[in-house]
Amino acid sequence: MLCASVFAAPAYSSILSISDEAARVQALNEHLSTRSYVRGYSLSQADVDVFRQLSAPPADTRLFHVARWFRHIEAILGGPCGRGEPCGRQASKGRREQPHFLSCTASLTCLVIVFLSSLTKDVFIPQHGKKVTWYCCGPTVYDASHMGHARSYISFDILRRVLRDYFGYDVFYCMNITDVDDKIIRRARQNYLFEQYREKQPPAAQLLDDVHAALKLFSVKLRETTDPDKKQMLERIQHAVKLAAEPLERAMQSDLPAAVADGCEEALLAEAKDLLSDWLDCALGSEVTDNSIFSQLPKFWEEEFHRDMEALNVLPPDVLTRVSEYVPEIVNFVQKIVDNGYGYASNGSVYFDTAKFASSERHSYGKLVPEAVGDQKALQEGEGDLSISADRLSEKRSPNDCALWKASPGNPDGRPGWHIECSAMAGTLLGASMDIHGGGFDLRFPHHDNELAQSEAYFENDCWVRYFLHTGHLTIAGCKMSKSLKNFITIKDALKKHSARQLRLAFLMHSWKDTLDYSSNTMESALQYEKFMNEFFLNVKDILRAPVDITGRFEKWEDEESELNESFYDKKAAVHEALCDNVDTRTVLEEMRALVSRCNLYMAARKAARRRPNRALLESIALYLTHMLTIFGAIEEESSLGFPVRGPGTSLDLESTVMPYLQVLSEFREGVRKIAREQKVPEVLQLSDALRDDILPELGVRFEDHEGLPTVVKLGDREALLREREEKRQVRPVFQAAKLAKMKIPPSEMFLSESDKYSKFDENGLPTHDTEGKELSKGRAKKLRKLFEAQEKLYKEYLQAVQTGSFQ
Repeated sequence: MLCASVFAAPAYSSILSISDEAARVQALNEHLSTRSYVRGYSLSQADVDVFRQLSAPPADTRLFHVARWFRHIEAILGGPCGRGEPCGRQASKGRREQPHFLSCTASLTCLVIVFLSSLTKDVFIPQHGKKVTWYCCGPTVYDASHMGHARSYISFDILRRVLRDYFGYDVFYCMNITDVDDKIIRRARQNYLFEQYREKQPPAAQLLDDVHAALKLFSVKLRETTDPDKKQMLERIQHAVKLAAEPLERAMQSDLPAAVADGCEEALLAEAKDLLSDWLDCALGSEVTDNSIFSQLPKFWEEEFHRDMEALNVLPPDVLTRVSEYVPEIVNFVQKIVDNGYGYASNGSVYFDTAKFASSERHSYGKLVPEAVGDQKALQEGEGDLSISADRLSEKRSPNDCALWKASPGNPDGRPGWHIECSAMAGTLLGASMDIHGGGFDLRFPHHDNELAQSEAYFENDCWVRYFLHTGHLTIAGCKMSKSLKNFITIKDALKKHSARQLRLAFLMHSWKDTLDYSSNTMESALQYEKFMNEFFLNVKDILRAPVDITGRFEKWEDEESELNESFYDKKAAVHEALCDNVDTRTVLEEMRALVSRCNLYMAARKAARRRPNRALLESIALYLTHMLTIFGAIEEESSLGFPVRGPGTSLDLESTVMPYLQVLSEFREGVRKIAREQKVPEVLQLSDALRDDILPELGVRFEDHEGLPTVVKLGDREALLREREEKRQVRPVFQAAKLAKMKIPPSEMFLSESDKYSKFDENGLPTHDTEGKELSKGRAKKLRKLFEAQEKLYKEYLQAVQTGSFQ
């Protein structure tokens, strides 16, 4: 669908009539600043005519609108066009009706990506060719990293890898660590005071008095809480502490042995830690003078965060910035904002003047979430727990203003506000404009809106971030995940249940920008997808291990191979189109699943015909799928094909080491089974089955027997194989009973009961006419003959088993 040009006829004529190029570009910039040229944009002849007047985008950053518009046109036309040269337009094929946007064609040479930025849905065009500058908001390190962190950092890791390894961009990725923050100060003081309190070993009576005092303070907090979820969480904590106090109270009243009382004290201390820590901080927090605790806590949790990211196979940033190391740069940043007229000092603190910024002709405030401007709850959460007292709030000209620098009791130098930290660190490294800024959905307002405003106030521009990417929320079994609500799962706990690959697959199966529900259903889907793909890789590996001479590797293609190859290229094109469309990994994984399903049908047909599948074609498909999963980070290390199998706790390539021996064992077992069948030695066949079903799964090995074909040898996860074995044991009696019942039916009787389908039968019991008395077609008769012959074979096996005593 074509959309209107940004140029109305009068604007088009007036701009072209300006003879001076600099003046013409300036007029164009002013015109574009008032028009939308990023939503639903397509070309008109007017656009092309104006575009041809320019040889390149302007270098002057103040002419940002022209530069951006130029790159849009350049992307649509497929490259710069010389004057008078014909310009083509790529086909626009949107996946969704609204908003209309430029997508890429199915051509595998197309490198146009469309990002659903929080600012707009827009063609992705970096400022400096193939180089992409990216800043990502890192964690505030005061506690363990949780699955909410994993949601953001795995998702951005996937996007980063796709840009770098699929589209070939040179991504310069920066991330910060917030190690100076109100949460850190408060938590460090609480931990310090609680440990001191514990070391004093207060008598039981004193501990009970202190817990009751802490409960009294906690009750005030509970009454003031209006959020229903938080209120419910606080009520649970209050109830748990009261219950934990009762055994100690009874122990004191009954004069029980000291050992019993000591156990009750420890249990109460553990349950009431949060309440006591908060109570102690309110009473003694201002007296803490050991500043080393404020660096020890974030250092510890930063190290844990990096370990978690490594365990999740998240690439480390190219540059990592810590607030504590960028204080001089932050001070300079604040000073320039004040000098530019957008900041003011008040009672030792410095604040950002949102009203002054918003009233400026060059700026706008609240670009990301304009409807949230004035949301005092969100604004106060952004300021921090230690910065929202009545005195602090009265220092501001407007309650919407945010702290650039905070006066701090006991610290004459003060400390930076939260929002300015990222502005200064990102601005120092990436300059006046970056390509991508990333963070969690909940950071949009006030954090990122204030970052944008502060940075644009510093640089006096309107283009600090070109593409703002926000990952979706993470819920836990449908419930909101929140550290403040104590409803969260740490990354370490999550990795005890599922592997890093399984977690990543769960994220890949959902859009990076949408809410993801971390639940048993979500993870089961990821587990099934991993199993599905792994089975395909194992089957292809088995085919490739079959010995052939060099010429035998290249087999004649028939219709089936040509059709599979056509499907392969169709799926590659669909994958490419999905990645161009906002890096839609959900669609990519579905296309990959469909391709594997097509391969499985092909292999099954070949097996039914007792023919080997085309190894070269299947290898090409498996290598492509391996490549895509490696790009997504779902294959953690180098793998020639499929998911690698490593020895426990080592980097040993288990598959290449043990597979030759397993292959020899498989061939020996196959020879023994053949002799046992010929010599009618059922005990040997039973031992052979026990090796396959009971012994090898314990070692992480699966043998799959297929009649008329070599045994398939697969290496897998031991725990998964044991689960499979247990499931088979549970259904085996039912299966065996059904199989036995079927084997007992003589082939001459198998169709006689189907009088609703057939009216006449021959002397062998084969149907000859349908219920209407019409003779069966040759094709249908042929199918029934095959079923008859298969049943004949089963019935013979049954009779032989009865003779040998295998069936009772």
